[in-house]
Amino acid sequence: MDESLSLLLEGYGWLPDRRRRSPNGVVRTRLMGQRAIGLCGPDAARFFYDENHIRRHGAIPGPVQSTLFGHGALHTLDGAAHRHRKSPFLSLVTDESIADLTRSVCAAWDDNAWPVDKPVVLFDEAARVLTRGVTRWAGLHTTGEMAKDLVAMVDGFATPGPRHWRARAARRRQEAALARTVTMARSTTVPAGTAVDLLSRFEENGELLSPRLAAVELLNVIRPTVAVCWFVAFAAHALHHWPEHRELLRAGGDAYALAFAHELRRFYPFAPFIAGHAVKDLSWQGEHIPAGALVLLDLYGQNHDSSLWTDPYTFRPGRLLNHEIGAFELVPQGAGDPHTGHRCPGEPFTVGILRALAVRLARLDFRFPKQDWTISLRRVPARPADGAILIPQQPDREGISCTPMEIRSPS
Repeated sequence: MDESLSLLLEGYGWLPDRRRRSPNGVVRTRLMGQRAIGLCGPDAARFFYDENHIRRHGAIPGPVQSTLFGHGALHTLDGAAHRHRKSPFLSLVTDESIADLTRSVCAAWDDNAWPVDKPVVLFDEAARVLTRGVTRWAGLHTTGEMAKDLVAMVDGFATPGPRHWRARAARRRQEAALARTVTMARSTTVPAGTAVDLLSRFEENGELLSPRLAAVELLNVIRPTVAVCWFVAFAAHALHHWPEHRELLRAGGDAYALAFAHELRRFYPFAPFIAGHAVKDLSWQGEHIPAGALVLLDLYGQNHDSSLWTDPYTFRPGRLLNHEIGAFELVPQGAGDPHTGHRCPGEPFTVGILRALAVRLARLDFRFPKQDWTISLRRVPARPADGAILIPQQPDREGISCTPMEIRSPS
């Protein structure tokens, strides 16, 4: 029986629930009319990220390409073509660049006009701050609707109805605007080494990417950065429910801030799973996987697997304090080596920004009003129901020192 509707209704719990019902933890079902096999765990992640086993081409549904990634994006490529398209992204992920982007976002946060004694929806405010920070770093100008559009693309990728159609409209607007930016960048001088510079000049098969495709990939730099607003709202949720972490963050210890950021990414829901097609007939721990079958890797389930994490539904940053994380262990943004596989190349940006903003949030003088803190696991992507409302008591001008040493590339 095809379970596409069940997936839409159950969200993050759908695949872990099916895995619990299976005697060996392997799920056999159908999605979107295709045979599907669900796997979980570090060994499954190694299996999934082996290009001799799984390819991504054709596995990302059209509606997801029309909202989240863009049609023709690097996420839809495999092998040499994928590695080549990914090269400008990887060239941006250096210690210096991570430090520069984090400083830019920190500056946008510090310059933000926090209204005293008035409610602020942190999710929305963080999206605006992140948009200002990442566009400045990328060599772009922020437009009034950009933050809303970037959030809409993420918010509507996994659901039918109004959120999905807002996401499609947002992508069309931003692709068209950035295609014009790319065209202009090719005839003018733009800051060297910025994202807009690298992607406007990037070539495949001896030719520049079309302006639209360059715009798609430029959005795949800035959109995931703005999506950190989900985790900033989750940070507020954690500080509300476990306020003891606030003083530890306020102290400014870099190791604790990093552990807090990693635990946010482990504990709170973001991507439920990723999917690819079996390249050929395969065998996984004695289970036959036919060629062409849809293979699902359960990210949310792995991040809450009691065989990997003691008390996985307890928020405890200390578990990751000075912990060397394996490439196939903590998988909120995928697994493996981003240089050779499909793991998100921008993950170090997410971690660097999140740990800096978590400290800034902890140091902001505010109180939480009464609100709905519910996080529905049926909603993908999940978020606090009211967006994490806070009431600033005074503008935060103390901040933290965003030095290159403090915001070095996270491990």
